[in-house]
Amino acid sequence: MTWLDFTSEEIRLFLDLSKQVKLERNEGKERFKGKTLALLFEKRSTRTRCAFETAFGEEGGHPVFLSTDDIQLGAKESLEDTARVLGRMFNAIQFRGFKQSTVKTLADYSGVPVYNGLTDLFHPTQALADIFTLEESFGNCQGKKLVFVGDGRNNVARSLLVICAKLGVNFTIISPPELTPDAELLNITNPIAKKSGADILVSADLGEVVGADAVYTDVWVSMGEETKRAERRALLSPYQVNQDLMDKTGRKDTIFLHCLPAIKGEEVTVDVIDGSQSRAWDQAENRKWTIKAIMLATLPE
Repeated sequence: MTWLDFTSEEIRLFLDLSKQVKLERNEGKERFKGKTLALLFEKRSTRTRCAFETAFGEEGGHPVFLSTDDIQLGAKESLEDTARVLGRMFNAIQFRGFKQSTVKTLADYSGVPVYNGLTDLFHPTQALADIFTLEESFGNCQGKKLVFVGDGRNNVARSLLVICAKLGVNFTIISPPELTPDAELLNITNPIAKKSGADILVSADLGEVVGADAVYTDVWVSMGEETKRAERRALLSPYQVNQDLMDKTGRKDTIFLHCLPAIKGEEVTVDVIDGSQSRAWDQAENRKWTIKAIMLATLPE
């Protein structure tokens, strides 16, 4: 449900399998033939929905999209009862929505694998694609420096914090003090990072981008927080990723990462996200391969 639930060895397996399935993209394998996947969406999606549907469908499986307009997701019917029913009709469930507790309830009551496509707290499949993209540029991620600039307490930053701590990636969050990750999560990840050899740093200083292998940002206003747009823009305007900031790394081979969708001209300038250092479109494609790898590794035969 989050990368806290997996060992570093298991995450490494997912990454290695992602590389394999990407190489196999045109081989016409049907490893999900006869299987079904329920795709539950409370929040809109481009990459998550397309990645799950194409990854499952091209392997011969049958994905079924279900929004809150299609089923009783905790409305007329309890969430527990919905989970019980879906578990009897589907081989697996994907959930993208608001509460982390919803994913846990689905997992507890369905009896089938449940994949976290995004909650307000975590976005684990995105983080795996991010690390996979980092490795495509620089090889094994251990010891590499990944810097996240912007809203340091959003679901992407939190998931990166966890996966980097697990894999020994040096991870820096640069954000205003009001938007740093919560102490509870840092207290969990710091001992994990110490074991893996990862350096974890939270700072407001943009100078900490020096030496970064990758600079990462995300939108300033997450889904469901639209009323805070003016407040967030005021806080985060100094943290825009532009070419001047990319140059501060002191490296010409630093790559730029973004989970998308992007508001060009806000959290990142057009010349950066559409420029030669950007790997945002590779990230978007890699959502498919990493998601396929996760399902291949966890779906019972």
